[in-house]
Amino acid sequence: MVLAYAVFDLHLPGCRGLKEKRMIVRSLKSRLRNEFEVSASEVGGQDLLQRAELAVAAIGPDEKPLDALLQNILSFVEQNLDGELLNYRNEFIHV
Repeated sequence: MVLAYAVFDLHLPGCRGLKEKRMIVRSLKSRLRNEFEVSASEVGGQDLLQRAELAVAAIGPDEKPLDALLQNILSFVEQNLDGELLNYRNEFIHV
């Protein structure tokens, strides 16, 4: 069994307030959950106006399909983000 997770460091320059930022992050999390059936959470930058750190996680029997899933999620974030992806990292944990 393999646990895969990815962390996205996001810059959201159009946000004028925390409420607007939270709405954008909440929408992105919801779209990721619905589109890819993964767990998604804001894991950092909650009090920073134009920054957010978003993580997604999935579990499966094999690393290869999880790697493909994370690559699809990365492409989705890059194409649908109204902002800039500053950093991306992922990890696979064999349980």
